[in-house]
Amino acid sequence: MRTARLYSFIITIVLSLFAVVSFFPLYMTVLNSFKTEKEIFGSILSLPTAMHIENYTDALQKTQLLSSLGNTVIVSVLGIAGILLFASLAGYKLSRTPGKLSGLIFFLFISSMLVPFHSIMIPLVKTAKSLSLQGSIYGLAVIYIGLGVNMAIFLYHGFVKSIPRELEESAYMDGCGQFRTFTTIILPLLLPITVTAGILNFLWIWNDFLLPLLMIQDANDYTLILSTNKLFGEYTKDWSLILAALVLTAIPVILIYAIFQKFIVSGIAEGAVKG
Repeated sequence: MRTARLYSFIITIVLSLFAVVSFFPLYMTVLNSFKTEKEIFGSILSLPTAMHIENYTDALQKTQLLSSLGNTVIVSVLGIAGILLFASLAGYKLSRTPGKLSGLIFFLFISSMLVPFHSIMIPLVKTAKSLSLQGSIYGLAVIYIGLGVNMAIFLYHGFVKSIPRELEESAYMDGCGQFRTFTTIILPLLLPITVTAGILNFLWIWNDFLLPLLMIQDANDYTLILSTNKLFGEYTKDWSLILAALVLTAIPVILIYAIFQKFIVSGIAEGAVKG
């Protein structure tokens, strides 16, 4: 009994240390976003002598953050909507269709998750340019759908197995076709995994830097991360503005994750275990 309590105490201490280490970068970012450049380089750990709110207003003006926020919202909404639509249909159909062909198609989707993004950058850019997707936030959303749909299919495919087939059989006996059965019976039951897949892709799309950098050239189409990157000059870096911009960029992600984090854990567990 004493040994079990000792192990529990040690695990709690270790996890607490990991939590502090994980939270420390966020704390430092917020703390130093209220300092002047001189205070940051004077002592990065000290408290600000005054709350320099103007760092946030200057960051908003210099990075055109509100315009970039609109572009990021458009890309995120379109990308996530497309991913959820195609992945839910494909995951349901593949899960309910036994056979080698459906197994092969599912394997191809899953195997694409193992391909590093950096290895497909050049062919992706050339393909996007040939399809006139480069240089447009709508084209960027289409690319996000293509890259994000594989993981969502994996989650939907596993989750659908937990839904009893008797529900669909009863719907067919009542005269429902496949599409009506999916939209009225299956789709509402997929809500937990839909929320999970939506949040995971939101975190990825909102914080992504490399793909928008490759696809977007016009500053008017910049996403939040690209706009923040404008503050990093070759010879000048205003860290007080950079940190304020990073805090503003991270606020929506932190709020969304805090509100829906319980769905992420439960959805991944159910989708992955049954997959």
